[in-house]
Amino acid sequence: MLFSAPLKTNSKKIMLLGSGELGKEVAIEAQRLGMEVIAVDRYAHAPAHLVANRSHVVNMQDKEAVLKLIRKEKPDFILPEIEAISIDALFAAEAEGFCVIPNAEAVNKTMNRKNIRRFAAEELGLKTSRYHFVSTFEDMCTAAEDVGFPCVIKPVMSSSGHGQSIARSAEDLPASWEMAKEARGDASELIVEEFIRFDYEITLLTARNGVETVFCEPIGHIQKDGDYIFSWQPMEMSKKALKRSQKIAKAITDGLGGKGLFGVELFVRGDEVYFSEVSPRPHDTGMVTLITQSQSEFALHVRAVLGLPLGFTFYGDGASAAYKSGVESHEPVIDVADELFDEKTFVRVFGKPEAHIGRRMAVVLVFDKVNKALKKAKKLIKKIKDA
Repeated sequence: MLFSAPLKTNSKKIMLLGSGELGKEVAIEAQRLGMEVIAVDRYAHAPAHLVANRSHVVNMQDKEAVLKLIRKEKPDFILPEIEAISIDALFAAEAEGFCVIPNAEAVNKTMNRKNIRRFAAEELGLKTSRYHFVSTFEDMCTAAEDVGFPCVIKPVMSSSGHGQSIARSAEDLPASWEMAKEARGDASELIVEEFIRFDYEITLLTARNGVETVFCEPIGHIQKDGDYIFSWQPMEMSKKALKRSQKIAKAITDGLGGKGLFGVELFVRGDEVYFSEVSPRPHDTGMVTLITQSQSEFALHVRAVLGLPLGFTFYGDGASAAYKSGVESHEPVIDVADELFDEKTFVRVFGKPEAHIGRRMAVVLVFDKVNKALKKAKKLIKKIKDA
């Protein structure tokens, strides 16, 4: 493959639609291969803006604004890195010959829980929890009674777990309704799904380059309010469960098509595996791959997009812990204890321009055997605080 340099007439360009901490790592990996990076987000000085060759601020859900920018920049690859994007702009760009990663229809399916759940369960025949889609409080109550308590309630369109809750009884339903309706994104329709009494849940990072599909070691994770707080790799699981997980991941990614890395979320109970969700981009739980693999999920994403070989070495076990702000600030400062800078511990501060309560601002990475790494990560994350 031929490689060029940024800011030349023959430069290979990628445009990131969404420039958070995951997009920042993708930008860094793309620049390691001489690519020109254009980072786009709804606010200025987003993390990827800080390392890109150029940055733009637009209303990401404004079709014409996004299309105008795509036509101006003429990127070789468009990488949607968040869900709150005008899907009409992506379809229009693709129709004009631009390459959307993995493709506009895959983004359309995965950004909407209704689309992806029906695609997985009804078209591909993958095992999922029972579910109903509802748009009124009364229908939500009926659906909850049908699937049984506890049940999970989410907006069909939201990001990073926003608006998600577990209703353990009918008394919880009003609060779940309010939480879902206040989520960012489109909360006009909700999904009410059976709570699978799983033993654990995993993210199976799956990369496709048009020739081969590769899987990373399974990642275990702990969520709170639908958002990840701890992850570790590898998650210990039976060979049968791992094989079934890989089969499901290949089925869903083959079905979606295109190139790139996908974060496939699965529930595991014994040897049984249930499909949950999939993101057609690097996954927040996969930040642990920054220390566990020779090619992180971000490097694999760029390689897959370019159609490059996807081989990598798994260095060893590790864990991550997300630091979330406890304050509101326009000039955030994070106080990190010196003990987080030892030979097996790493801190990544995202450089977000504003802090909000619950906003992810940094991540702690620990390289060690899983049990030790996770225990240490849980301890050390408490050594970070808002200054």
